[in-house]
Amino acid sequence: MTNLKVHSPAPADLEGGLTSLRGDCARMAPHWTAPERVTPAPVPLSLIHGVTVPPASARLLDAMSDYGD
Repeated sequence: MTNLKVHSPAPADLEGGLTSLRGDCARMAPHWTAPERVTPAPVPLSLIHGVTVPPASARLLDAMSDYGD
């Protein structure tokens, strides 16, 4: 038979407030590292093409109400 009980080192405080949440975050922060900031290279204009929408999707979108109707 398998024991399905899971023991957590810091039980979740479901009734806690902002102070409890900040404490939880402070305990988790050392376990996570932020990735190095990577600046994406611009996409060459030659690779940018128009968008193709299947006819069924175009009809569906055309039948949708616009904002303010």
